[in-house]
Amino acid sequence: MEGERLEGYKELATRIRAHCLRMTHRGQSGHLGSMLSMADLLAVRDTSILRVDPQNPEWPQQERFVLSKGHGEAAVYAVLAEESFFSKEWLNTYYLDDGKLSGHISHHVPGAEFSTGSL
Repeated sequence: MEGERLEGYKELATRIRAHCLRMTHRGQSGHLGSMLSMADLLAVRDTSILRVDPQNPEWPQQERFVLSKGHGEAAVYAVLAEESFFSKEWLNTYYLDDGKLSGHISHHVPGAEFSTGSL
């Protein structure tokens, strides 16, 4: 069981990093160091720690994650898409005019309850 969870974490971290690279390339903006350095943390959080239900955002037992690393928003968007809070297609709109995902986390994004992140 422990090995399976570890493998799931590694695979998810790799997908998060790949999403971040594609998003920042397409949007021509972003802070890759901040994003890439968060991938393992977010993957472990997602596979082993945090209890969330994307289908029931009002679930009373839902746990919260507060990001204060504002320049790592694309990594959070990537994990929210991986968790199915919204379609992975949204990642293609990161930092684009009229895109669904801005350069800073917004509470308008499914799975993000607050606009947060110090710079």
